[in-house]
Amino acid sequence: MATPRPSLTSAVLLMLAAVLLFALMDAGLKLLSSQYPPLQVAALRGLSSLPLVTLWVLATVPARSLLRVHWPLHLLRGALGIAMMTGFVYGLRTMPLSTAYAITFVAPLLVTAMAGPLLKERVGAGRWIAIVIGLVGVWVILRPTGEGMLTGGGLAILIAAICYALGAVTVRMLAQRDSTQAMVFWFVVLLSLGAWLLALPAWKPLQPAHGWIIAGVGISGSLAQVALTEAFRRGEASLIAPLEYTALVWGVLLDVALWSVLPDGVTWIGAGIIVASGLYLLRREKVHVEVEHP
Repeated sequence: MATPRPSLTSAVLLMLAAVLLFALMDAGLKLLSSQYPPLQVAALRGLSSLPLVTLWVLATVPARSLLRVHWPLHLLRGALGIAMMTGFVYGLRTMPLSTAYAITFVAPLLVTAMAGPLLKERVGAGRWIAIVIGLVGVWVILRPTGEGMLTGGGLAILIAAICYALGAVTVRMLAQRDSTQAMVFWFVVLLSLGAWLLALPAWKPLQPAHGWIIAGVGISGSLAQVALTEAFRRGEASLIAPLEYTALVWGVLLDVALWSVLPDGVTWIGAGIIVASGLYLLRREKVHVEVEHP
Protein backbone atom coordinates (compact mmCIF):
# COMPACT_ATOMS: atom_id res chain seq x y z
CA MET A 1 0.00 0.00 0.00
CA ALA A 2 1.39 3.36 -1.03
CA THR A 3 2.22 5.78 1.75
CA PRO A 4 0.79 9.33 1.56
CA ARG A 5 3.11 11.98 0.18
CA PRO A 6 4.67 14.07 2.99
CA SER A 7 3.44 17.32 1.42
CA LEU A 8 -0.13 16.02 1.20
CA THR A 9 -0.03 14.69 4.77
CA SER A 10 1.25 18.01 6.08
CA ALA A 11 -1.40 19.86 4.03
CA VAL A 12 -4.18 17.77 5.60
CA LEU A 13 -2.79 18.27 9.11
CA LEU A 14 -2.41 22.01 8.55
CA MET A 15 -5.98 22.30 7.26
CA LEU A 16 -7.36 20.37 10.22
CA ALA A 17 -5.36 22.61 12.56
CA ALA A 18 -6.63 25.72 10.78
CA VAL A 19 -10.26 24.61 11.13
CA LEU A 20 -9.77 23.91 14.85
CA LEU A 21 -8.08 27.27 15.42
CA PHE A 22 -10.85 29.11 13.57
CA ALA A 23 -13.42 27.28 15.71
CA LEU A 24 -11.63 28.42 18.87
CA MET A 25 -11.57 31.97 17.51
CA ASP A 26 -15.30 31.83 16.74
CA ALA A 27 -16.02 30.53 20.24
CA GLY A 28 -14.19 33.58 21.58
CA LEU A 29 -16.24 35.83 19.30
CA LYS A 30 -19.44 34.23 20.60
CA LEU A 31 -18.35 34.85 24.21
CA LEU A 32 -17.61 38.49 23.38
CA SER A 33 -20.85 38.92 21.40
CA SER A 34 -22.91 38.86 24.59
CA GLN A 35 -20.88 41.71 26.07
CA TYR A 36 -20.14 44.10 23.20
CA PRO A 37 -21.89 45.37 20.03
CA PRO A 38 -21.28 43.28 16.88
CA LEU A 39 -19.23 46.00 15.15
CA GLN A 40 -16.98 46.32 18.19
CA VAL A 41 -16.43 42.57 18.28
CA ALA A 42 -15.56 42.65 14.56
CA ALA A 43 -13.05 45.42 15.27
CA LEU A 44 -11.55 43.46 18.17
CA ARG A 45 -11.18 40.41 15.93
CA GLY A 46 -9.12 42.42 13.45
CA LEU A 47 -7.14 44.51 15.94
CA SER A 48 -6.16 41.51 18.06
CA SER A 49 -4.77 39.70 15.00
CA LEU A 50 -3.06 42.67 13.38
CA PRO A 51 0.27 42.59 15.32
CA LEU A 52 0.91 38.90 14.65
CA VAL A 53 -0.21 39.11 11.02
CA THR A 54 2.08 42.12 10.49
CA LEU A 55 5.08 40.24 11.94
CA TRP A 56 4.38 37.24 9.70
CA VAL A 57 3.99 39.37 6.57
CA LEU A 58 7.11 41.45 7.20
CA ALA A 59 9.11 38.28 7.87
CA THR A 60 8.14 36.76 4.53
CA VAL A 61 7.95 39.61 1.98
CA PRO A 62 9.51 43.09 1.54
CA ALA A 63 7.37 45.84 3.07
CA ARG A 64 7.35 47.86 -0.16
CA SER A 65 5.62 45.00 -1.98
CA LEU A 66 2.53 45.61 0.16
CA LEU A 67 1.96 49.00 -1.45
CA ARG A 68 1.87 47.84 -5.07
CA VAL A 69 -1.56 46.23 -4.98
CA HIS A 70 -4.93 46.48 -6.69
CA TRP A 71 -6.54 48.90 -4.25
CA PRO A 72 -10.17 48.90 -5.52
CA LEU A 73 -10.54 45.14 -4.98
CA HIS A 74 -8.81 45.31 -1.59
CA LEU A 75 -11.18 48.05 -0.44
CA LEU A 76 -14.19 46.05 -1.68
CA ARG A 77 -12.93 42.94 0.12
CA GLY A 78 -12.40 44.96 3.29
CA ALA A 79 -15.98 46.28 3.20
CA LEU A 80 -17.31 42.76 2.60
CA GLY A 81 -15.18 41.53 5.50
CA ILE A 82 -16.68 44.09 7.87
CA ALA A 83 -20.22 43.15 6.82
CA MET A 84 -19.40 39.43 7.03
CA MET A 85 -17.85 39.61 10.50
CA THR A 86 -20.59 41.88 11.87
CA GLY A 87 -23.36 39.62 10.57
CA PHE A 88 -21.62 36.51 11.84
CA VAL A 89 -21.11 37.95 15.33
CA TYR A 90 -24.71 39.20 15.44
CA GLY A 91 -25.95 35.73 14.56
CA LEU A 92 -23.72 34.06 17.15
CA ARG A 93 -25.53 35.99 19.87
CA THR A 94 -28.75 34.08 19.18
CA MET A 95 -27.79 30.56 18.05
CA PRO A 96 -25.35 27.72 18.78
CA LEU A 97 -21.97 27.82 17.08
CA SER A 98 -22.71 24.55 15.27
CA THR A 99 -25.95 25.94 13.78
CA ALA A 100 -24.12 29.04 12.55
CA TYR A 101 -21.50 26.80 10.92
CA ALA A 102 -24.18 24.72 9.23
CA ILE A 103 -25.57 27.86 7.55
CA THR A 104 -22.13 29.20 6.54
CA PHE A 105 -21.34 25.90 4.80
CA VAL A 106 -23.48 27.21 1.92
CA ALA A 107 -20.73 29.73 1.11
CA PRO A 108 -18.72 27.43 -1.23
CA LEU A 109 -21.91 26.75 -3.17
CA LEU A 110 -22.53 30.49 -3.47
CA VAL A 111 -18.97 31.00 -4.71
CA THR A 112 -19.67 28.54 -7.51
CA ALA A 113 -22.94 30.29 -8.35
CA MET A 114 -21.19 33.69 -8.48
CA ALA A 115 -18.27 32.38 -10.52
CA GLY A 116 -20.41 32.32 -13.67
CA PRO A 117 -21.59 35.94 -13.88
CA LEU A 118 -18.62 37.53 -12.04
CA LEU A 119 -15.63 35.45 -13.19
CA LYS A 120 -17.05 34.19 -16.50
CA GLU A 121 -16.50 30.59 -15.41
CA ARG A 122 -18.71 27.88 -16.84
CA VAL A 123 -21.16 26.51 -14.28
CA GLY A 124 -22.82 23.39 -15.66
CA ALA A 125 -26.20 21.86 -14.87
CA GLY A 126 -24.75 19.44 -12.29
CA ARG A 127 -23.23 22.30 -10.31
CA TRP A 128 -26.45 24.29 -10.39
CA ILE A 129 -28.34 21.26 -9.07
CA ALA A 130 -25.86 20.99 -6.17
CA ILE A 131 -26.26 24.71 -5.44
CA VAL A 132 -30.05 24.48 -5.36
CA ILE A 133 -29.92 21.41 -3.09
CA GLY A 134 -27.55 23.24 -0.75
CA LEU A 135 -29.92 26.20 -0.56
CA VAL A 136 -32.71 23.78 0.33
CA GLY A 137 -30.53 22.68 3.23
CA VAL A 138 -30.28 26.27 4.44
CA TRP A 139 -34.06 26.62 4.10
CA VAL A 140 -34.49 23.51 6.27
CA ILE A 141 -32.25 24.97 8.99
CA LEU A 142 -33.96 28.38 8.95
CA ARG A 143 -37.47 26.86 8.84
CA PRO A 144 -39.30 29.90 7.42
CA THR A 145 -42.63 28.08 7.64
CA GLY A 146 -44.23 25.65 10.07
CA GLU A 147 -42.47 26.28 13.37
CA GLY A 148 -41.62 29.82 12.31
CA MET A 149 -37.96 29.56 13.29
CA LEU A 150 -36.76 32.13 10.76
CA THR A 151 -34.81 34.59 12.92
CA GLY A 152 -32.80 37.75 12.55
CA GLY A 153 -29.74 35.86 13.70
CA GLY A 154 -30.21 33.17 11.07
CA LEU A 155 -30.61 35.76 8.33
CA ALA A 156 -27.53 37.62 9.62
CA ILE A 157 -25.46 34.43 9.33
CA LEU A 158 -26.82 33.87 5.80
CA ILE A 159 -25.89 37.43 4.83
CA ALA A 160 -22.44 36.82 6.33
CA ALA A 161 -22.10 33.71 4.14
CA ILE A 162 -23.06 35.74 1.06
CA CYS A 163 -20.46 38.39 1.94
CA TYR A 164 -17.89 35.64 2.49
CA ALA A 165 -18.66 34.18 -0.94
CA LEU A 166 -18.34 37.58 -2.59
CA GLY A 167 -15.06 38.08 -0.74
CA ALA A 168 -13.82 34.72 -2.02
CA VAL A 169 -14.58 35.85 -5.57
CA THR A 170 -12.47 38.98 -5.01
CA VAL A 171 -9.67 36.74 -3.71
CA ARG A 172 -9.74 34.80 -6.98
CA MET A 173 -9.37 38.11 -8.82
CA LEU A 174 -6.65 39.42 -6.49
CA ALA A 175 -4.66 36.17 -6.62
CA GLN A 176 -3.83 36.95 -10.24
CA ARG A 177 -2.25 40.28 -9.22
CA ASP A 178 -1.18 40.34 -5.56
CA SER A 179 0.66 38.10 -3.09
CA THR A 180 -1.03 36.06 -0.38
CA GLN A 181 0.71 38.20 2.24
CA ALA A 182 -0.71 41.40 0.75
CA MET A 183 -4.22 39.93 0.67
CA VAL A 184 -4.05 38.78 4.30
CA PHE A 185 -2.42 41.99 5.55
CA TRP A 186 -4.75 44.47 3.91
CA PHE A 187 -7.83 42.42 4.78
CA VAL A 188 -6.94 42.51 8.48
CA VAL A 189 -5.97 46.20 8.34
CA LEU A 190 -9.17 47.26 6.58
CA LEU A 191 -11.33 45.06 8.82
CA SER A 192 -9.67 46.53 11.92
CA LEU A 193 -9.82 50.19 10.97
CA GLY A 194 -13.17 50.09 9.19
CA ALA A 195 -15.01 48.22 11.94
CA TRP A 196 -13.30 50.36 14.62
CA LEU A 197 -14.43 53.62 13.01
CA LEU A 198 -18.00 52.35 12.57
CA ALA A 199 -18.07 50.99 16.14
CA LEU A 200 -16.78 54.18 17.82
CA PRO A 201 -20.21 55.82 18.45
CA ALA A 202 -21.40 52.80 20.48
CA TRP A 203 -18.01 51.62 21.77
CA LYS A 204 -18.16 50.03 25.23
CA PRO A 205 -15.13 50.08 27.58
CA LEU A 206 -13.28 46.78 27.52
CA GLN A 207 -13.51 44.73 30.69
CA PRO A 208 -10.13 43.46 32.00
CA ALA A 209 -11.62 40.01 32.54
CA HIS A 210 -12.15 39.70 28.78
CA GLY A 211 -8.51 40.38 27.94
CA TRP A 212 -7.64 36.69 27.69
CA ILE A 213 -10.57 36.07 25.33
CA ILE A 214 -9.51 38.93 23.05
CA ALA A 215 -5.90 37.71 23.10
CA GLY A 216 -7.08 34.18 22.31
CA VAL A 217 -9.12 35.45 19.36
CA GLY A 218 -6.08 37.27 17.99
CA ILE A 219 -3.64 34.39 18.43
CA SER A 220 -5.95 31.65 17.15
CA GLY A 221 -7.14 33.78 14.22
CA SER A 222 -3.58 34.64 13.16
CA LEU A 223 -2.27 31.08 13.44
CA ALA A 224 -5.36 29.75 11.62
CA GLN A 225 -4.83 32.15 8.71
CA VAL A 226 -1.20 31.11 8.31
CA ALA A 227 -2.06 27.39 8.59
CA LEU A 228 -4.87 27.75 6.05
CA THR A 229 -2.63 29.56 3.57
CA GLU A 230 0.12 26.97 3.92
CA ALA A 231 -2.34 24.07 3.61
CA PHE A 232 -3.62 25.31 0.27
CA ARG A 233 -0.05 25.95 -0.89
CA ARG A 234 0.97 22.35 -0.19
CA GLY A 235 -2.16 20.45 -1.22
CA GLU A 236 -4.76 20.49 -3.99
CA ALA A 237 -7.76 22.65 -3.16
CA SER A 238 -10.21 19.91 -4.19
CA LEU A 239 -8.66 17.58 -1.60
CA ILE A 240 -8.11 20.12 1.18
CA ALA A 241 -11.32 22.17 1.02
CA PRO A 242 -13.70 19.37 2.18
CA LEU A 243 -11.84 19.26 5.50
CA GLU A 244 -13.47 22.59 6.33
CA TYR A 245 -16.61 20.62 7.15
CA THR A 246 -14.85 19.27 10.26
CA ALA A 247 -15.71 22.65 11.77
CA LEU A 248 -19.14 21.22 12.54
CA VAL A 249 -17.56 18.66 14.87
CA TRP A 250 -15.63 21.33 16.74
CA GLY A 251 -18.71 23.54 16.82
CA VAL A 252 -20.76 20.80 18.48
CA LEU A 253 -18.02 20.02 21.01
CA LEU A 254 -17.57 23.70 21.91
CA ASP A 255 -21.34 24.19 22.18
CA VAL A 256 -21.55 21.32 24.65
CA ALA A 257 -18.46 22.31 26.63
CA LEU A 258 -19.14 26.06 26.90
CA TRP A 259 -22.90 26.48 26.56
CA SER A 260 -24.35 22.98 27.19
CA VAL A 261 -26.43 23.05 24.01
CA LEU A 262 -26.77 20.78 20.99
CA PRO A 263 -28.24 21.44 17.52
CA ASP A 264 -31.69 19.93 17.08
CA GLY A 265 -32.62 17.19 14.62
CA VAL A 266 -33.82 19.55 11.89
CA THR A 267 -30.51 21.42 11.98
CA TRP A 268 -28.63 18.13 11.55
CA ILE A 269 -30.78 17.27 8.52
CA GLY A 270 -30.19 20.68 6.94
CA ALA A 271 -26.45 20.50 7.67
CA GLY A 272 -26.30 17.04 6.11
CA ILE A 273 -27.98 18.30 2.93
CA ILE A 274 -25.57 21.26 2.65
CA VAL A 275 -22.45 19.16 3.32
CA ALA A 276 -23.55 16.45 0.85
CA SER A 277 -24.17 19.00 -1.90
CA GLY A 278 -20.83 20.68 -1.16
CA LEU A 279 -18.91 17.40 -1.32
CA TYR A 280 -20.68 16.52 -4.58
CA LEU A 281 -19.69 19.88 -6.00
CA LEU A 282 -16.06 19.42 -4.97
CA ARG A 283 -16.02 15.93 -6.44
CA ARG A 284 -17.36 17.20 -9.77
CA GLU A 285 -14.71 19.92 -9.75
CA LYS A 286 -11.94 17.35 -9.19
CA VAL A 287 -13.21 15.13 -12.01
CA HIS A 288 -13.52 18.18 -14.29
CA VAL A 289 -9.90 19.18 -13.59
CA GLU A 290 -8.63 15.61 -14.14
CA VAL A 291 -10.40 15.41 -17.51
CA GLU A 292 -8.93 18.74 -18.63
CA HIS A 293 -5.43 17.98 -17.29
CA PRO A 294 -4.82 14.22 -17.48
